[in-house]
Amino acid sequence: MERVYAQALRDLARAADGAGTLAEPQVRVAVDNPLCGDRVTLDLTLADGRVAALAHKVRGCLLCEAAAAAIGRHAPEAAPSQLRDVARGVQAMIRDGAPVPEDWQELAAFTPVHQIKSRHECVLLPFAALTQALDKAGG
Repeated sequence: MERVYAQALRDLARAADGAGTLAEPQVRVAVDNPLCGDRVTLDLTLADGRVAALAHKVRGCLLCEAAAAAIGRHAPEAAPSQLRDVARGVQAMIRDGAPVPEDWQELAAFTPVHQIKSRHECVLLPFAALTQALDKAGG
């Protein structure tokens, strides 16, 4: 299990890129994992076909916090289609052992989670919140 909590994941979670809330988000979604109690609240604003602002609040484990921080690091200025591709790529990486999504190399730190099915949703929950927010915002 120690491999799952490698230093790279701890550093990513500690960086907490995008942590917080937006004063006036276009959309706010909250997604829960009823099995472990993790909760991700994600605020999102789109403008000119891109993410203008994004913030997240995580009540959960280190894996969930690190995944949300990766989103917080990359989502601003990204096109919704790019973010949807990454969300699908992360799901394939975690569930099927697929390669790390291009241009999000820090996600390689999550590779060991593929072997621990009970931890898959911890990584995927922030990406589910992102996808729901994009759906709700029309992106």
